[in-house]
Amino acid sequence: MSAIVSGTRRDRSVPALFVGLAGDTPLAPPARIGLGGLDRVDLGRGATRRIERARSDGAETLAIALADPRMSSKHVRLSRVGGAWIAEDLASKNGTWIGRKRIARRQLADGDVMVVGHTALVFRTTGGEEPDLDALPAGQPGLATMSTPLAAQFAGIAQAARSTVPIEVTGESGTGKELVARAVHALSGRRGGFVAVNCGALAGGILEGELFGHKKGAFTGAADDRLGLVRSADNGTLFLDEIAELAPGSQAALLRVLQEGEVVPLGSDRPVRVDVRLVTATHKAIDGEVDAGRFRADLRARILGVSVALPPLRERLEDLGPLVSVLLAKQPRVLPFSADAVDAIYAHRWPLNIRELERSLAAATAVARDRIELEHLPPSVRGASIGAELDLDAMSDADRALREQLTAAIARHGGNLAAVAKELGKDRTQIRRWMKRLGLSRETDD
Repeated sequence: MSAIVSGTRRDRSVPALFVGLAGDTPLAPPARIGLGGLDRVDLGRGATRRIERARSDGAETLAIALADPRMSSKHVRLSRVGGAWIAEDLASKNGTWIGRKRIARRQLADGDVMVVGHTALVFRTTGGEEPDLDALPAGQPGLATMSTPLAAQFAGIAQAARSTVPIEVTGESGTGKELVARAVHALSGRRGGFVAVNCGALAGGILEGELFGHKKGAFTGAADDRLGLVRSADNGTLFLDEIAELAPGSQAALLRVLQEGEVVPLGSDRPVRVDVRLVTATHKAIDGEVDAGRFRADLRARILGVSVALPPLRERLEDLGPLVSVLLAKQPRVLPFSADAVDAIYAHRWPLNIRELERSLAAATAVARDRIELEHLPPSVRGASIGAELDLDAMSDADRALREQLTAAIARHGGNLAAVAKELGKDRTQIRRWMKRLGLSRETDD
């Protein structure tokens, strides 16, 4: 079976705090702060980001200043109580929010996301005692992560890249499998090119011609000789995405390529020598496909090598901020995010993973003017945030009246918050703060 690259198993987990997406400065670098050995962490506003460790009254403390103007100078405190970490809001002006709730005091759980000001902080307990990081590690983009366990897997892949061992990348659709394949090619030092083929996008007969090439006249429409993708990847890397979708005939032909190091183009009886590095990817359990008789066992044996499993985006919350920064930098313009938009990005489950995130950011950037607000995100994304965990029955009479007043004002002004703020004699920031607390959006009609 494949050698599965994984991190070293530890007897205990060491909590860490990750500075994620900063709405006002979305290209700001992330940070990872290990909480091992600490007793208290104080977070507040500063002119620049600053992380300082100290010892006070026998306690190991950490002071974190974030350049977020919407944070209070003393915003939230994290305290270790026994084996747990407790978050306590320090009477901040804009509050500390977890899961759409403004919290006063709460025990943190793995994966909790705190939104303070316009900045997301991710609490994780699944890492190890690794050095703090104040930026995304340098290296190949497809192998960059703030997650300690995933970084251990990527380190193994980077080490194997210069060998000839096949590499298999598994994971849900959109998790970045081709990015990993391209990183392997870049690290391999091979002189040839990177050639990618989606095995699930082509029918069996067509796929065989695409992979192995053909001679002129081999079939109707074959007007010229064609190298095919395998020969095009000679001395380079051949990436076969969704390899489990290969038709039986193509599986047999690919097996010959791997066994003999040669390819026979359609319409020819003369083999041609090739030297390719193989990287495969699939979202299916390929061993299950073998058991079901849909994938050849002998081909499975030939593609065994080093395997890496990419986690879905919903399990990589510590990487969400850095990924947003990388993807946003590809857009024609970089816009800041409102606190509600930051909250929605972290609340969404991202079923289509990084691909969905990229398309959502592109859409939001296209329609937003000066700032990406909640309503600029796709409905599926903002729906995870609006109204979540809102208990109307438990709402006070004053909040219920305020909610009705806001709902009516938003409807009258068609979602124009400047007009709503003017009517109510409040700043737009206060209107947004109320809307967030009361589960309202510009489109609300309840």
